[in-house]
Amino acid sequence: MERLIVEYLARIQLGGIQIWENLGIVPLLFPGNGGPEYMTLKEALEGGTLTVTEVSEGGTVPELKVINKGDIAVLLLDGEELSGAKQNRVLNTTILVGAHMEMVIPVSCTEHGRWSYTSREFVDSDVVMYSKIRKEKVRHVTMNLERSAGYMSNQGAVWDRIEEMRRDAEASAPTGAMKDVFEQKINDLNEYIDAIPLIPGQKGMMVFINGAVAGFDILSSSQAYAALHTKLLKSYAMEALIERKKRCPEPAIDAAKDFLRAIASSDEKRYRSAGLGWDYRFEAPGKVGSALVNDDHVVHMAFFSITESEKIGNMSGFSQRRGYRR
Repeated sequence: MERLIVEYLARIQLGGIQIWENLGIVPLLFPGNGGPEYMTLKEALEGGTLTVTEVSEGGTVPELKVINKGDIAVLLLDGEELSGAKQNRVLNTTILVGAHMEMVIPVSCTEHGRWSYTSREFVDSDVVMYSKIRKEKVRHVTMNLERSAGYMSNQGAVWDRIEEMRRDAEASAPTGAMKDVFEQKINDLNEYIDAIPLIPGQKGMMVFINGAVAGFDILSSSQAYAALHTKLLKSYAMEALIERKKRCPEPAIDAAKDFLRAIASSDEKRYRSAGLGWDYRFEAPGKVGSALVNDDHVVHMAFFSITESEKIGNMSGFSQRRGYRR
C-alpha cells in the first residue's frame, strides 16, 4: 500500500463507542483539515451552483450530466442518491467535481420500475445507498476497473439487492425505488439517528452491526462530514434494523483498531478519477475499500467487511440476467 495511505490510516483517531440496540458507532477523528476546499452535493444543489440532469433527452441509465457553475469544487459521495428526472440514481464512486467543470458521471439506477420524467433536474434524495448493496457495488466497480470497463456497476445485482432489501424490511415500493423503503422505515431509523449524535470535530464513523465491524467512512473535512453524517448513519442503520433480531455482542474498541491495522496491508490499485484526483481501490481478506486522493490528500475513504457469499464470484450471473433500461 502506498505510503500516503498507510500514514493516513495511522493518524486516524477513535472516539468513544456510541451504541443503540445492535448498532455501534465509533466516531473517527483526524488531526488537521488539509485537502481541497469543497461543498457537498446537497449544499451545491440547494445553493443552485450545481445541476444534475440526464445526459440527453432520451437519457441513459449508467450516466448523468453534472455542471458545477460555482467557484468551489463539489464532492459527490459514493452511494449518494439523486432523485428525479427519468429514474433515481446513485453515485458509483466518489467524485470531486472541479469549479466550473462540466462532466458525465457514472451512476446506477435505484428505481427499476420508472423510466419517465418527474422533473428536468435531479435533487438530493437525502439517502445514501443501503450499506449492504453499497459494498457489493464497490466490488463490482473495482472488478470493472480492472477489466478497463470504467466505473460501471452490475446494474442487475443492484436491482435484485434493492428488492431483497424491500422484502426484508417488509416495505412497499411500486416503482422499485430504494428511497421508498427508507421513507417507510424513517420512524425506526430515526431511533438510531437520534441516539447517535455527531460529536465536535468528527470526520467519519466506524460501524459495528451485531458486534462485528461492518465498515467505515471518513472525509477530509469535518464540515462536509457533518452535512453527510445523518445520511451515512441512515445507510448503516437500515442494515442494523433489518438484522436486529440477531444476537448482538458488545462492540470492542480493539476490533476497530484491528480493522484499521489490517487494511494497511491491502492490495492496492490506482486509477484516474472520473473527476479531480485519483481513485484508489483496495482488497484484503474479508475487506474491500476505495479512496479518493487529490493533491496528496485523502478526500474520502471507505472500507467494508465482506463475507465469502458477498464476493463478486457469487454474483457473476446477474449482468447476464438483466439488462439496462434505456
